[in-house]
Amino acid sequence: MPGRPGDTSRPGPVGPVSGTRVPRYAGDATFARLPAIDAVGDYDVAILGVPFDGGTSYRPGARFGPMHVRQSSRHLRPAYHVELDVAPFQTIQVVDAGDVACTPFSIDDAVRQIEAHAHDVQGDRRDRRIVAVGGDHTIALPMLRSVVRQHGPVALVHFDAHLDTWDTYFDAPVTHGTVFRRAFEENLLAEDHSVHLGIRGPLYDRIDLNDDADFGFKAIRASDLDRIGLEAAVQQVKDRVGDTPVYVSIDIDVLDPAFAPGTGTPEMGGLTSRELLALLRRLGGLNIVGADVVEVAPAYDHAELTTLAAATVVYDLVSLMAGGRAVDDRMP
Repeated sequence: MPGRPGDTSRPGPVGPVSGTRVPRYAGDATFARLPAIDAVGDYDVAILGVPFDGGTSYRPGARFGPMHVRQSSRHLRPAYHVELDVAPFQTIQVVDAGDVACTPFSIDDAVRQIEAHAHDVQGDRRDRRIVAVGGDHTIALPMLRSVVRQHGPVALVHFDAHLDTWDTYFDAPVTHGTVFRRAFEENLLAEDHSVHLGIRGPLYDRIDLNDDADFGFKAIRASDLDRIGLEAAVQQVKDRVGDTPVYVSIDIDVLDPAFAPGTGTPEMGGLTSRELLALLRRLGGLNIVGADVVEVAPAYDHAELTTLAAATVVYDLVSLMAGGRAVDDRMP
């Protein structure tokens, strides 16, 4: 991998354009103004836009998420992550892989196109990882399929207001609310290693909780955080995941609508931005092999609150992949 300590066989990573040379509101329209995928010879992590929202059940518009998250990522100062004590773009080569050109008219065709494109970006390299920017949560299924080709069944760490393990919507088996039931049925998930965080709101029936548990999920509800605290929640996640390869899926509606109004299915009583980042940043040391950030619907946003939150989360995921650890976790 380029830029690894002690590796003198390849040049160091090509990072973003510096905001001290080119104003952050100018320059390339890539994520954080990183190099495009065809501008470097090799890469470790690819940011991939997946502009599909044909699986939404309430407010559409997440197809416009990738371009708006990229726009908000201009605001980042990405050279050094203070809380994770890492300079991610100096440590690993990160690129913007553009967008998947998927049809907006067929869920089945789009899912096949997304999986094929993700596989092309990852290639046959187990050490390459993708952070997908959606799009609605439907995209998690093809992304998981692509990751499992390389790593086998994974532990899913799922930040969301909703379980997303329902069976069908209007007889459609693959939608943004059914993806993780399909993932379970396809044996994409390591048995009894997956966890939801931030779940809240009413359900269709109590049986939804029973089904979810039968699929091997542990749920840490948003209200549980008030009772057990962030540190205990993180420990439960780490205990459950263990050494299993991890896929992190973050629905931006895990945040309360006060912090992320631009989403398709908002639920009151969600996490604050600080709580989400604190939870995420404590996941350093896990073997994160892929990730997505989904359900950003810019038409319902205000002052880029949601897109800036999503851009920050993407940056944090990349920083974790670069070896970042929360500073407090490094202390004896």
